[in-house]
Amino acid sequence: MYMQPLRRSLVMEGVRWAFPCGRWAPTRDDWLLCARCVQPEEKQRIAQFMFTRDAKAAMAGRLLIRKLIAEKLQIPWDKILLDRTAKGKPFLVSGVPPPLTNFNFNVSHQGDYAVLAAEPELQVGVDIMKTDWPGSGSTEEFFRIMHRQFTEREWHSIKSMGSDWAQLDMFYRHWALKESFIKAIGVGLGFNLQRIQFEVSPLHMDMGQVYTQTKMWLDDEEEDWSFEEILLDEKHHVAVALGSPGTKKPSKSQNETLFTILTYKDLMASAVPITPEDADYWDNFHSKQELPRRQSSTAVTETVT
Repeated sequence: MYMQPLRRSLVMEGVRWAFPCGRWAPTRDDWLLCARCVQPEEKQRIAQFMFTRDAKAAMAGRLLIRKLIAEKLQIPWDKILLDRTAKGKPFLVSGVPPPLTNFNFNVSHQGDYAVLAAEPELQVGVDIMKTDWPGSGSTEEFFRIMHRQFTEREWHSIKSMGSDWAQLDMFYRHWALKESFIKAIGVGLGFNLQRIQFEVSPLHMDMGQVYTQTKMWLDDEEEDWSFEEILLDEKHHVAVALGSPGTKKPSKSQNETLFTILTYKDLMASAVPITPEDADYWDNFHSKQELPRRQSSTAVTETVT
C-alpha cells in the first residue's frame, strides 16, 4: 500500500529517466496492473494503438509522468489528475504544491525507449530518435522526401558525414533537437521546422556523456536556449531543450546528467491502482502484432504520449 511520505521542502533538481519499453514483455498481470494505474481516458487511448510496440511505449510514458509527480512532488498516486493542452501536452491539473512556483515535464517515445525530462523552473522538451535504415527506398530518396524539414545549412551538415549510416545518424540527431524545442514551447504539429536551424557540436558523440555545445537559431536569430544531447546507446539520440520563462539564458549549471535507465520494478515502485481490473484489456493487447510488417520510409513523426 502506498503511503504519502512526510512532506519535506520540495527542493528538486532536474530529472532524466528512460524506460526500455522495446525490451519489455509484460505478463498478463503486469499489463492489467499498469492499466489500473493510469486514468481511464488514457487507458482507453492506449488500447487504440494498432501495435503492441506503440501501446507499451505510450503506457510507459504515462507511468513515468505519474511516478515523477508521486515521488518528486509528493502527491499520492491516486490523487494525481493529468490533462492535456489543446496541442496535446500533458500537465498537472492541480498545479504544483508550494514552495515550488513552476514545474515542467515532458515525455517522448520512439525506437526502444520511452524517456522523461523534468525541471523545477525551466521550460523543458525532450525527444528521442532511433537511427535506422529507411523502411523502403534509398537514403537519398528518404532525404528527398524529408528535404523541407531542414535548412540548407543543416542539410550540408547532414550530408557532409561520410557514409549513408553516418548521414542518417546526423539526420535523426537534428530531428530530435527540433522536436525537443517544438515540444518545449508546446506548439504541436504544423510548426515550420525550417524556421529553426541548429549548429550541432561536436559532430561526433560518445555514449556516457552529456553534450551542451549545440546552438539554435529561430528566424535567423540565435536563441538563448540550452540543449542537452545524449546517446542512450549507439542508435538512440536524446535531445533535451531547456529555456527560461524570461529572457535570461538558462544556466549551464543545470542538471546535465545522464538518463537513469529504469526497470519495470522502478517504474511501478509508487504505483497505486485507481480503476478496477479489466480482463478484456489484456485480450485486446495480446491480440495485436508487435510491429507493422513493413515500415514506411517516411515514418519520422512525433508520437504524443
